[in-house]
Order: sequence, then C-alpha cells, then structure tokens
Amino acid sequence: MSVPQSDQIELMRRLAQASGEVIRRYYRSELAIDDKADASPVTRADREAEQAMRALIQAVRPQDGIIGEEYGSENEHAEWVWVLDPVDGTKSFTVGRPLFVTLIGLLHRGVPVLGAIHQPITGDFWLGGDELPTTLNGAPVHANAIADLAQARLGTTGPEYLSSGRTAFDALAARCRYPIYGGDGFLYAQVASGWLELVIEEGLKLHDFAALAPVVNAAGGRMTDWQGQALTQTSAGRVLAAANPALHALALPAFQSLPV
Repeated sequence: MSVPQSDQIELMRRLAQASGEVIRRYYRSELAIDDKADASPVTRADREAEQAMRALIQAVRPQDGIIGEEYGSENEHAEWVWVLDPVDGTKSFTVGRPLFVTLIGLLHRGVPVLGAIHQPITGDFWLGGDELPTTLNGAPVHANAIADLAQARLGTTGPEYLSSGRTAFDALAARCRYPIYGGDGFLYAQVASGWLELVIEEGLKLHDFAALAPVVNAAGGRMTDWQGQALTQTSAGRVLAAANPALHALALPAFQSLPV
C-alpha cells in the first residue's frame, strides 16, 4: 500500500524534532561556513542534523532507504525511501534569518507520498501527503482559490537561479499581482497555507522537492514539473507549484513550451 502508515507519520514528526534540536543549537552562532563543490554553503548544523535523522531512521525502520543532501544515498531502491534536506536555505540560516526549513520527504517506489516542512526556530510544522490533508501545527490548512493571474502572487528563491526559465518567469510576473523573492522551501509552505499563489523554480534536486509536492498537493494545490507531470525520484527539478489546478493551468503553458 502506498498510503503512509501511522508509524511513518509519527517517525516524520520525530525526525523534525530531532533535527530541530540540533539546528537551534547553532542558530545565530559563530559557525564556520564551508563551500561545497557546487559553491553552495554548508555548515556543521546541516551535517549534524542529517546525521541525527539518519540515525533515527536506521533505528526505527532499518529496512527503508535514505537519500540525504549531505551524506548521499543508502538502500535507495527500497520500497520506502526517506529524503532529507536538513537545512533548506542555508544562506538564510547563516545570516540569522528564519526563512530556512528542514525538508523531510517519503517516497514509495520513487514517488513522493508524504512530506514535512519544519521551521525549527518558530516551531511551525507542515505535514501532508496521500490521504493525509495538510496541517500546520496540527490544524488543517488549505491553499487558496484565487484563479486569476492578476490577483496571484508569484514567488521564487531568486531570479538568478532561473536560467532557461528566466524570460518566461519575468513575463508571468508581469501578469501577476507582484513577485516576491527568497524563502527556498518555505515558499511552498506559504502556498499550502494560502499565503502565496505561485512558485516557479528550476535546478532543484530530489532533496529539494520530495517533501514539498505532497504538502502542496494535499492542501489542494498542484505541484508538477514544467511539463505538467507529477514529480518523481527521476524528475529534473524544474517545478511549478500553484494554489489550485485552475491557476496551475494558466501558468503552465509558458514553461511547458521550453526545451526539456
């Protein structure tokens, strides 16, 4: 059965708690910042938070696979695979801005079916997935019903991260109410809660989007790749998240026509 079970949902909560305890110890501290091969920053908080989550998964569900941003893959072809991004938005974390999040996704045979978005400083915790409507701190949330681009607010982490989609993004932004920048995975929590209507990004990796799609979709939104296809373990990381299917259908054509 692909529907997440109660023990997996409980484990996701425990993973958020365990990683949050690590991250809070280092927040707004004098912390060394290292540069990875792709020039993205990483800190001790990223590494130790992922280690804490991996240890917990191995203790509770040793049969499952794990794919993490910092420590790679193990048993990645298992039926159930946990996908971990301990600090999504490390740049925000390093400057003391609480817009970073911890992302925890669960794949069933390569398809994201459960996701959590945790902001460890505020304690906000979004959880949603197949047959599990999205909640924020235990209370139901729902993406909004705006289906007019002129009223829609459009977000992306930064236009500099858009390469092939930059022109299409700018054209869409001109049709929307206004664009906002910054937020990484937090942007998608905003869509799920009805605070934002559209997010366009490209270049995401599995650990960036595996947790996000279940949360957005279970809140009544729609999150796909730029071809309108559901996101899977092999998706290229060019994503469109919208507050509802009607708005998604209005925004998709400009990106759907871009070369894959």
